[in-house]
Amino acid sequence: MSNPFEFSSDNKRYHTLNYHNSTVYGRKIYKAVLDCGFTCPNIDGTRGTGGCIFCDGGSGYFTDSTLSVTGQLEKEIRRIRERHGDVPVTAYFQANTNTYAPVEKLREIFFSVLDFPEVCGISVGTRADCLPDDVLSLLGEINEKTGLTVELGLQTVHDCTLEKINRCYSHEEFLDGFRKLKNMNIRTCLHIINGLPEESPEMMLETARQIAVMKPDSVKIQMLHVIRGTPLEKLCKSGKFVPLTKEEYIDITVRQLELLPPETVIERITGDGDKSKLVAPLWSADKISVLGGIDKHLAELDTFQGRLYNNS
Repeated sequence: MSNPFEFSSDNKRYHTLNYHNSTVYGRKIYKAVLDCGFTCPNIDGTRGTGGCIFCDGGSGYFTDSTLSVTGQLEKEIRRIRERHGDVPVTAYFQANTNTYAPVEKLREIFFSVLDFPEVCGISVGTRADCLPDDVLSLLGEINEKTGLTVELGLQTVHDCTLEKINRCYSHEEFLDGFRKLKNMNIRTCLHIINGLPEESPEMMLETARQIAVMKPDSVKIQMLHVIRGTPLEKLCKSGKFVPLTKEEYIDITVRQLELLPPETVIERITGDGDKSKLVAPLWSADKISVLGGIDKHLAELDTFQGRLYNNS
């Protein structure tokens, strides 16, 4: 069966990051993951405490935060080049909220990585309510110097779910931050999580529908991981939260892809949790099996990203 999806050079029926990088930059680009030691307004009491119920103190569990940012970058470049050779990298500020600091500190950190010749871009993970005017101005300045992507944790469009997961801001606040970045022509990636507490498949599809209207540059999709020591673990062990099955996740994700614009890059379609702390679902640790299952289901249905996208 031939592949009907135009933004692909292999069997993938969705717009992968590898395809994007190969067509825009002519080669693969690897992410050097960095931890600046920032906190989050949902942890330090500004908006809330404890973080989201699935939060394990940030996402950068595999970085060495005892090193300086430039020291981490040097280590990451060595790791990447040992495996992949002389390749360009993106400096990926991943852990916690990476615009939640005084702007001069942000300026010092972000510009320090641009001195590395291997760095061809910066990716900044943050919350949409942490984009004050001075930080937006700094991001605009960086955007003129290098390839910049700002990654925003949307998770869901449903305020009732945002309350359940202790997100501590509304969807309207998210949209305000997203629109500011969009108006500045800053490349923006939205994160969504499938399987959040009490969300039905239709609610997850509605999140995809609303994202399609927003037309972000890229999207990251992942399953909700239950990590040891989080409030979500207590819910899971009490029986008040039941994760999606592998088959449910694959089916929902495929149906979301059908709704998203074909031009939107899917930077991630399943997540990498810390396997040493993963409580559930254990099937999510087998990333290759999940990726293969999504490819297989797309082919079986003879469908592809954007098949149901309405551009009107």
